[in-house]
Amino acid sequence: MSTLDASKQLQATLDNANLYILNSRAQLKSHRFDGLEDLPTGEDALSDPAIVASDVAAQTSFLRQLKFQYLEQKAKDKYVKTIVSDDAPLITASSNEELRLRNEEKKRALKAVKATLEERQEDIRTLAPLVEEDYQKARSSTSLATTLSAQILDARLALTRLRQTHPHPRLTITSATSTLDGQVEQMQKMEDELQGLNSQVNEMKERLRNEMAELERLRSIEKERLAELDLMGKEAGEEDDPRLGELYSWFVSSLSIHRSLHSLKFTHVESENELRLTYSINPPPGFASPDPDEIVLTLLFIPNTRQLVSADVTMGGVELELGDVIDARVQANDISGLFWTVMAHARAQCPSTVMEE
Repeated sequence: MSTLDASKQLQATLDNANLYILNSRAQLKSHRFDGLEDLPTGEDALSDPAIVASDVAAQTSFLRQLKFQYLEQKAKDKYVKTIVSDDAPLITASSNEELRLRNEEKKRALKAVKATLEERQEDIRTLAPLVEEDYQKARSSTSLATTLSAQILDARLALTRLRQTHPHPRLTITSATSTLDGQVEQMQKMEDELQGLNSQVNEMKERLRNEMAELERLRSIEKERLAELDLMGKEAGEEDDPRLGELYSWFVSSLSIHRSLHSLKFTHVESENELRLTYSINPPPGFASPDPDEIVLTLLFIPNTRQLVSADVTMGGVELELGDVIDARVQANDISGLFWTVMAHARAQCPSTVMEE
């Protein structure tokens, strides 16, 4: 075999050996790793340490196989060149020793690098859960910050709407509190007034009930007297006078008006010559106590005459000492003047009037 034929054979062997690094690079890019088709990709895959570790392990295995093939092909190529070359390098024991020492140095360096890499991997395994926890915290904090930002924007928008709806001057908390306190006091006063009015209404109802009972009693007395008058007319043999009923009604109405004008509440005949009259004195307007005071006037006459003998005045169970004022009216037999004099002195000494002043 000539040198030319040996060279052509070596060139063909090199072409078929696939020793170009560019072809290996293209093979690495197009290689499909087993077991990685079902794994997630994108941000979720990069954020999962287990997926990243499996991916790195698969790539490392492939690169190791690729390196082994490269070294194998390189050794074959070198061996072939050494055999067919005319000036083959001389391999001696010193060359092998030097190569061995170089390989041991490289092994020591590789071992140190592997130890450092192992430490880094152990640190990564230790810190990965902590980093994941911090990542989750940061993610939750980011979500919370986004939510709070949205709430702050909503609150600002609501505050702007409130300011547009309620322009200056606005009601402050202090003024609102003072207004509320004033309204509470006013409501309390109105509640007290309402209770007072309710008590007055109850008293007026009770008084109206008593007045209605008195009215019914007077009506029954009126019917009895009308019946007595009819009986007396029939016994006397007189004809019925149609004006008698009208005159009696007029008399009763006049008596009622007289009682109302003079505030006469009750009349009671103690005996044949003694008459007791009970009057009521209303308090002045605006007085706290609306209850009227009662004054009792007792008149004593000479039997079977209209001559006044004496008069006694009591108010609230206490006898009033009017002295010469009553004596002068009694001696003059002036009953009307006696009444007005007693009422004037009673109003002057009324407890309600005194308290109001």
